[in-house]
Amino acid sequence: MICRLLLRRGDTVLVDDPCYFNFQALLRAHEIRIIGVPYTATGPDIEAFERIVLHEKPHLYLTNSVLHNPTGAMVSPQTAFRLLNTASAAGLLIVEDDIFADFETIPSPRLAVMDGLDHVIRVGSFSKTLSASVRRGYISARKDLIDGLIDLQVATSFGGPSPVITEVISDVLEGGSYRKHMLEIQRHLEKSRKIVIHKLEMLGICPWVVPKGGFYLWGRLPDGQDSTQIALRSLDDKIIHAPGNVFSVSQSASSFMRFNVTQCMDEKIFHSLENILTGRR
Repeated sequence: MICRLLLRRGDTVLVDDPCYFNFQALLRAHEIRIIGVPYTATGPDIEAFERIVLHEKPHLYLTNSVLHNPTGAMVSPQTAFRLLNTASAAGLLIVEDDIFADFETIPSPRLAVMDGLDHVIRVGSFSKTLSASVRRGYISARKDLIDGLIDLQVATSFGGPSPVITEVISDVLEGGSYRKHMLEIQRHLEKSRKIVIHKLEMLGICPWVVPKGGFYLWGRLPDGQDSTQIALRSLDDKIIHAPGNVFSVSQSASSFMRFNVTQCMDEKIFHSLENILTGRR
């Protein structure tokens, strides 16, 4: 909806490199010019970001500032401050995709909060926390943008979201069970994350950062290994992996692979990886 409201064919949008692969697919569907900003353990490479904004005059910057997908990193307060100053000076809108917010065990700074929604649009969702079948989210933005989004939603969805699903979400939030539900999920994910990190490290695959929540790990492969080739060979074992270059605009992440810790508890995954990495198959 944000893309349909704010972008036109040929406009320029910045994304992180690496970033969630569906960001790229969405923007390409709108025939948008995509530019990647190198991502670091503390957020986007701020000097590269400032240089690109100055020379390319982008319309939007699309990012995960917390529990970044695929890396699991979080933007630091220092990077966030410079990021927002640059956006304000350039009149650049930032879309803060924050659908993993409730997986965070200790709240960290949000661009939308620091900015006061002047140059940031915040997107949230319940599809990751309640159920994948609950395809409902929300948008926080300044009033003129919200008015435009409401008009667009009415025009394209014939009235808005399902009242049944909306009522289900409302009941869960008001009933007080949501917080307990999320605490249980956070504990489960922390346990799974530690197990998966240990098993991957035994194979020489090390986390780029250790996330403070969520279910993704961005693993650096042993020297000389290519994640795309590993993913292709893993298909023989009926295992699907997410190779690094799927997430990279510049195709510079061949030595990385994203792992979902909730889907890595089967020992056959690690046996398959070991066989491929050691050349047994």
